[in-house]
Amino acid sequence: MGVNKTRIRVGRIIFLTFTILFTICILVQVYLAGMAIFIDPGAWVKHMMFVHLFGFNLPILILIFAAVGSMPRWAYWKLFGILVSTFLMYFTAHINAILPWMGPIHPVLAILLFVLSCSIIIKTWGLINDNRKVRNEK
Repeated sequence: MGVNKTRIRVGRIIFLTFTILFTICILVQVYLAGMAIFIDPGAWVKHMMFVHLFGFNLPILILIFAAVGSMPRWAYWKLFGILVSTFLMYFTAHINAILPWMGPIHPVLAILLFVLSCSIIIKTWGLINDNRKVRNEK
């Protein structure tokens, strides 16, 4: 029984760590976009290349550790929202020639991704700390 609790705890901590990393990557992406708009248009290349490092890779790792950590149902729904939003980010970035009105939705989706990932961090932090309080009271 102790091994199972350890697996769940470690899985949740890694889940939290990857979610924090994903949130930081979103902030870096927003910064790179700002650099491209206000300082150097060449930063668009960095913005486009950086997303390939974390865009779908980190959410897939987060999903794996959600399963390892036996996360509650809300975590899977929020992670589903992140995956759909990430797909829509790619879509809005590349459909601009056909549907120009979709392009401005791109930064709105970035805000949604940031809010979703922050919400996962806050709830997971509470989940991990609630379990620690219960363990320390026994």
